[in-house]
Amino acid sequence: MSEDKILHEPIDRDQAPVVVTLPDGKQLEFAGSVPGDKVAAAIGPGLGKAAIAIRVDGRVRDLSTVVDRDATVAIITRETPEGLEILRHDAAHVMAEAVKELYPGTQVTFGPATETGFYYDFARAEPFTPEDLERIETRMREIVRRDEKITREVWDRDVAIAFFDGIGERYKAEYIGEIPEGEEISLYRQGDFVDLCVGPHLPSTGYLGQAFKLMNVAGAYWRGDAKNTQLQRVYGTAFASQKELDQYLFQLEEAERRDHRRLGRELDLFHLGEEAVGSVFWHPKGWRLFRIIENYLRMRLDAADYLEVKGPQLLDRSLWEASGHWEKFRENMFIAESRDNKVLALKPMNCPGHVLIFRNRLHSYRELPLRLAEFGSCHRNEPSGALHGIMRVRAFTQDDAHIFCTADQVTAESIAFCDLLLSVYRDFGFDDVAIKFADRPPVRAGSDEVWDRAEAALRDAVEAAGLSYTLNPGEGAFYGPKLEFVLRDALGRDWQCGTLQVDFVLPERLDASYVGEDGGRHRPVMLHRAIFGSLERFIGVLIEHYAGRFPLWLAPVQIVVASITSETADYAAEVSRECAAAGLRVELDAGNEKITYKVREHSLAKVPIMLVVGRREAANRSVALRRLGGKEQEALALDEAVARLKREATVPSSS
Repeated sequence: MSEDKILHEPIDRDQAPVVVTLPDGKQLEFAGSVPGDKVAAAIGPGLGKAAIAIRVDGRVRDLSTVVDRDATVAIITRETPEGLEILRHDAAHVMAEAVKELYPGTQVTFGPATETGFYYDFARAEPFTPEDLERIETRMREIVRRDEKITREVWDRDVAIAFFDGIGERYKAEYIGEIPEGEEISLYRQGDFVDLCVGPHLPSTGYLGQAFKLMNVAGAYWRGDAKNTQLQRVYGTAFASQKELDQYLFQLEEAERRDHRRLGRELDLFHLGEEAVGSVFWHPKGWRLFRIIENYLRMRLDAADYLEVKGPQLLDRSLWEASGHWEKFRENMFIAESRDNKVLALKPMNCPGHVLIFRNRLHSYRELPLRLAEFGSCHRNEPSGALHGIMRVRAFTQDDAHIFCTADQVTAESIAFCDLLLSVYRDFGFDDVAIKFADRPPVRAGSDEVWDRAEAALRDAVEAAGLSYTLNPGEGAFYGPKLEFVLRDALGRDWQCGTLQVDFVLPERLDASYVGEDGGRHRPVMLHRAIFGSLERFIGVLIEHYAGRFPLWLAPVQIVVASITSETADYAAEVSRECAAAGLRVELDAGNEKITYKVREHSLAKVPIMLVVGRREAANRSVALRRLGGKEQEALALDEAVARLKREATVPSSS
């Protein structure tokens, strides 16, 4: 280490010094053991004030933790991801303290941080009301202003059990009794509140700040088991600053306004019903939207030399056993039995069927790559609690394709697919796409050698494509690693849609082969790929991304032609026919309602364009063009208006 990277603190030569290495490689040398807050202050006074915790050799610890040996140390502030998690964990503890002060008979169980905030589960006979949440939040703010010191204590197991039993906290006592022998029992104290926790925590409640809010109450079970006592889970959110909290609350409000389930009803696109839980009833406009998207992608796949196929819905159990899906996904399959006592499964995915199509005749290496695509109707027996509108359903359509290729073709095919996928996303208005590399899961098919080959092939491909990615460890498919493509929508939310998987396993298990240049039989590499993932889910994402205001090329109804008076109904019908002849999706509104009513109704239906016609327009074969959200209208000759709208409605990638 060069001298300019070593910062010397005063050293007592009678003690062994402690050398702290910072993330940038610089070192601080202390006379002996040093607490984390002193390390932060030694780096700089600003950081000393901002510090809330430290990371010692990769482990996050309390700021008061004493560094008693040479170590790598990083200072954690409230703005960092780790700092935000600590803030949210402390918010849960402050909420529990507030509940105990306001409702002393309540028992506390557990309260972790979450991706967007925190929660705590409480055992209380009376249900919490919205008014209760207001009282609790007010008391939390008082506790923060008290700035109670938070200290960590290590207790003897029996003493801890007796303590919690003595104050009526039987859930805590039960849990402590199950902690393995030899494992440290740590508790945190803030004011009169003591809680079992491994930490870390803030130095005091004042560090939490006031950027938090309690959100709602839901049911939960002790230890997550429905056989156990039902508890009340109070959810909250917390951020490092009020600005971030306000942004999050606005996002929630906007997300509720854009909720695809509400807009699906309002725009008459679809409905969901108890008659077919987890399946979608598509209405005419919704099904038109579905077909627009399906046909768009079919056009793109045709241009990329994919061959569309169609496989059966019901497949014999023996196929799923051979592929490995029966063992891994049996509980997610819908099972049927035929009259000849055959056990069949509604397909949860398309890949085994595509292997059967591939191997139905022997292919030459000259035919590879062979790209088989299917808009496959799939079924998965998802738990009812996991269902969410059309985002998470039991019956869905995958824009699935499998590329059978040689090992030498993996990179080129992967690059071509990534180019296609990103182009498709741009057409739909998604320019911000993140890529995650998901490697081998704990439970998987195939040897480590096979997985090494597959992971190397996929990594080489994505790097050759010049695409950056982050790791998503252990989240690969059971038969191969995959790339996950994550879209960011208008509200900044992330949606994982597309995937690309490299599979050496399934062709082996289902005995797929081709004739190589040497005349021998070889196993193809199988690339599993999807762009939308599920058309139902992608449509839900689109509805929320655009808040139902689709771009012209995508809108189920692009134009409404509205007459001002009954005298112009015939001309309005002529305008409608001209638009339809140009390939535009048009509806005619020649009713007797006032034009202000028509404008309002079609604006609520989020129709992008209205062509209004009255006596003047009929006389000179023109239209008054109004755009959704605009207050002005433009007078255009009919032929000019139709030609312009036809150009505007062109699919982006084909313009």
